[in-house]
Amino acid sequence: MAVIMCGRFVQVEKPEFYAEHFGAEFVRTETLKQNFNVAPTTQVYAIAEHEGDRVLTSFRWGLVPFWAKDIKIGSRSINARSETAATKPMFRSSFEKRRCLIPVDGFYEWERKTKGKLPHYIYAADGKPLSVAGLWSSWNDPETDERLLTCTILTSVPNDLLEPIHDRMPVVLPRNQWTQWLDPDNHDTDALQALMVPYPQELIAEHPVSTLVNKVANNSADLVRPLSTPAVDEP
Repeated sequence: MAVIMCGRFVQVEKPEFYAEHFGAEFVRTETLKQNFNVAPTTQVYAIAEHEGDRVLTSFRWGLVPFWAKDIKIGSRSINARSETAATKPMFRSSFEKRRCLIPVDGFYEWERKTKGKLPHYIYAADGKPLSVAGLWSSWNDPETDERLLTCTILTSVPNDLLEPIHDRMPVVLPRNQWTQWLDPDNHDTDALQALMVPYPQELIAEHPVSTLVNKVANNSADLVRPLSTPAVDEP
């Protein structure tokens, strides 16, 4: 299975928990089920600022820019490279004024091994949600005129802990940068770009997990449990 950047993550807490953690109000559009295997194009929770208030609501994972003619473009934009998001037409407008935080209980990355790829589960060392930097957009379906909120995850080069596993990782922002990031009136792209750095390795933990996560249909706590016998690569 090919996984590009951050292709799967975990969101299992109640929305009220995420809202309290991020100092946001839960806008009850829908309540999502626990998901140990969040895949592209599914609904996820994210936090954004709306009319001066910080709110948590659901977004479709895979950004669809307002000018897109087809929703399918979202399946190709689940991630945005932080180095170029401010200038790429797909993400430029959102980087300037539609930024969000995506609460992630953990995420998966696949390490290339001699006999295939070994998934790892990566999470905050203190057990709290990771505040992943994202971008969002609003898109109107030209056929139904339905309004759809979508989002993407920003990625950066990995820190030293994750570098042996994968060449990218999600951008995670510390609490003291949340307000700066979410403020839609903050158009200082240079200052925002300066936030796009690897999260300190001492603040995260990881362990190998079962290849059960490779199949989207598998969705239980078994996916995040450490392998009882970690896989050993061939010499």
